[in-house]
Amino acid sequence: VQLVESGGGLVQPGGSLRLSCAASGFTFSRYLMSWYRQAPGKEREFLAQITSAGGNTNYADSVKGRFTIARDNAKNTVWLQMDSLKPDDTAVYYCNCPARGYWGQGTQVTVSS
Repeated sequence: VQLVESGGGLVQPGGSLRLSCAASGFTFSRYLMSWYRQAPGKEREFLAQITSAGGNTNYADSVKGRFTIARDNAKNTVWLQMDSLKPDDTAVYYCNCPARGYWGQGTQVTVSS
């Protein structure tokens, strides 16, 4: 089983990034998927989730209206589109399959001028 995040990097405030999470080794299309982040010295924070067929999404208040979660079950991939990024968004971002307890290795996002 693997969840592999990519797409992180350094971006200026107000910029955008699109994170990807490629899943393998399990039946991706059966499961709700989530994104989390963890900033230095802080607890891991829930950001967004999407149901197995992609019909329903849910967001943390801190990212609602700025981040969008999406998935393509044919590609075994879940994305997190992040717009209007702020320095407070700096963190390691993780994708997660809650029902199976799977986590990716994380991808670093740094928002700085």
